[in-house]
Amino acid sequence: MGFFPLHSADDKNAADRYSDDEKALLDKLAKKVVHWKMTAPAIMALESVKPLNYIGSQTMVFFEPIIQTIFNLKDYDTIRQMLERRETIEMLLLRIEFFDAIARRKEKLFNKLKKEYLKTQTTGYRFKSAVVGFRVPKHLEADWKAKLDAIDAETSESQQTGGAQKSDAGTGTSS
Repeated sequence: MGFFPLHSADDKNAADRYSDDEKALLDKLAKKVVHWKMTAPAIMALESVKPLNYIGSQTMVFFEPIIQTIFNLKDYDTIRQMLERRETIEMLLLRIEFFDAIARRKEKLFNKLKKEYLKTQTTGYRFKSAVVGFRVPKHLEADWKAKLDAIDAETSESQQTGGAQKSDAGTGTSS
């Protein structure tokens, strides 16, 4: 193991060091961040505090009596124990970026479908959609949902077969 353990040959097996419960908890946390559209602030915050992850885990021990009255103690303990390992923050960052890439692909597909649909509608309907907001027509809901769910199925297949994770980090735009 070299001076920078996250960039060594062992880094490829970093995901194998976590139990299924820990992986599920990291995924749950990453999905929440992406759902709240807080990807960029979360990545900036996590990157800036990455060297302090052990201190953060010890701070969590200090605040545990207060926190246990509010949150699920099992998940809190799991996160605290994971933060004691240096590679946890990097793993969480990777999961956030992965789920953000999926969300971006879904958003692009939805906008494409919406644009194609609105091209077939009258100018009045387009104006109403722009002012009031767009709602997926009932007769297209199942079709659009199937297309968006295909992205989830595609990414879960590639994850199970060990395929490479794609990231749209270089092509993203800020909104």
